[in-house]
Amino acid sequence: MHIVIAGNIGSGKTTLTNLLAKHYEWEPRFEAVAHNPYLEDYYGDIERWAFNLEVYFLKERFKDCLSIDQSPKTIIQDRSIYEGVYVFAANNRQMGQLSDRDYETYMELFQQMLTQLRVPDLMIYLRADIAHLVENIQKRGRDYEQTIQIEYLQGLNELYEQFIYEKYPGRVLTVDVNNLDYLHRPEDLKGIINQIDTLLFGLFPLQDS
Repeated sequence: MHIVIAGNIGSGKTTLTNLLAKHYEWEPRFEAVAHNPYLEDYYGDIERWAFNLEVYFLKERFKDCLSIDQSPKTIIQDRSIYEGVYVFAANNRQMGQLSDRDYETYMELFQQMLTQLRVPDLMIYLRADIAHLVENIQKRGRDYEQTIQIEYLQGLNELYEQFIYEKYPGRVLTVDVNNLDYLHRPEDLKGIINQIDTLLFGLFPLQDS
């Protein structure tokens, strides 16, 4: 099986991926952190290099998808190729960093890739308000994330909602994480696991004894 954890920056994707991988003995997959050869140029001239950057990311995510599809194991993936396209590349388009011509070419390439891919068995969408995202981003203290603008997070949130409910063709479990702490409260994690068990295995939620 192929399970995907989706959600905005700071929504808790990596934490939940690790916890579910441990619980179910699934294999976790995370986005490659290998150097993107366009990254330095991109930050020097965003409009000039945005298309190159997005195509590189798309190529790497496609390779990941092919590897997952060929694996005999159950894979749980932190962020999907779909989000890269319908959220982050779309956001670059909205911000004027991708021209109409480049965006159309990019989307045609993505559509061709889709003919070779199988839709994940389940996408778990972590829905979070901006305040929750900001709190998590501040807690983990990554220097490069501390300058992220609230308007940027809001734009991504809106694109995530459009993507999940209007564009994604697969099965989705939406989890409102605003009042959850599944890292420190076992009952919060158990609630998510019960929902996954019901959807994937037809099991009824466990009752407390």
